[in-house]
Amino acid sequence: MRPSTFASLLAVLSGFSGAEAYWKGFNVGATNPDGSCKSTADWKTVFTTLKGLPGAFTSVRVYASSDCDTLANAVPAAVDTGTGILVGVWTEDDAHFDAEKQALLSAILEHGSDWIIAVGVGNEDLYRGDTTADKLASQIHDVRGMIRSVGANQEVGHVDTWTAWVKSENAAVIQASDFVGTDGYPYFQGAEIQNGANVFWDSVQATRDVVNAVSPGTWVWITETGWPVSGANFDASVASVSNAQAYWTNVACAAFEQAHTFWYVVANILTCLRTRQLTRLGMRTKITRHRRRLVSWTRTGTPSTTLLARGMLLKP
Repeated sequence: MRPSTFASLLAVLSGFSGAEAYWKGFNVGATNPDGSCKSTADWKTVFTTLKGLPGAFTSVRVYASSDCDTLANAVPAAVDTGTGILVGVWTEDDAHFDAEKQALLSAILEHGSDWIIAVGVGNEDLYRGDTTADKLASQIHDVRGMIRSVGANQEVGHVDTWTAWVKSENAAVIQASDFVGTDGYPYFQGAEIQNGANVFWDSVQATRDVVNAVSPGTWVWITETGWPVSGANFDASVASVSNAQAYWTNVACAAFEQAHTFWYVVANILTCLRTRQLTRLGMRTKITRHRRRLVSWTRTGTPSTTLLARGMLLKP
């Protein structure tokens, strides 16, 4: 989904200190609003901003390694600011996959591996039908072997939609993964905001049930979720600032307490801070216990504009 359609919801963070047992952070694209690639200075600005927020966010997820020189530019900034990165490795077309692996390997050789949270091989490939489960499983093993060869022991897995994870034909990817990253957007399931948290947690539980049956003990991470502040309505789902705030309140804090969670998306943070748009979102965070989208991604990790047109495909 387009970063411009999502609120960062930073104002509600003021009431949240967060549990420290899990990584909590945001997805960050490799490009600036004008389409240019983020420089090391740009990455450092993002990381410093996140670290200074209530809750002290020091974790991010990136979609690729070589595209826009993501790791070459982001890792020095991460090391300087104490930020951990859930690394993305793009898998589509063999030459690109090789370039991604080389970018990750170069970053490890130059900076060590302490900055790595984990490595996600591929992003929603199964949802898009761009590969087979067996090939993706092989690529996961390939990347794991590569980083192990240079002393990096972080987990290696895959990120996909919950609707992909619950399909039996994708079991090979679960078996190959040290962790499973699930993406879920109740908005694109046509959920009313009052039921958004329930719909989201149902999707997480459905993923957990399948993962536990296929590979007991493998953790499910929440790698993308959120609610749009503007745009067309989707069935009963309404895009608005108040609904985005309600979804954050009802989902984010609970998620941060029970799973490694990366919220979508960080791109609006600096804009919101500059325009003081956040005053529209002011509300004290409360923790609740409630029990797509998927989009064709560009190689820079920035989602294309086909989100709403394809959102219906997320319906199970």
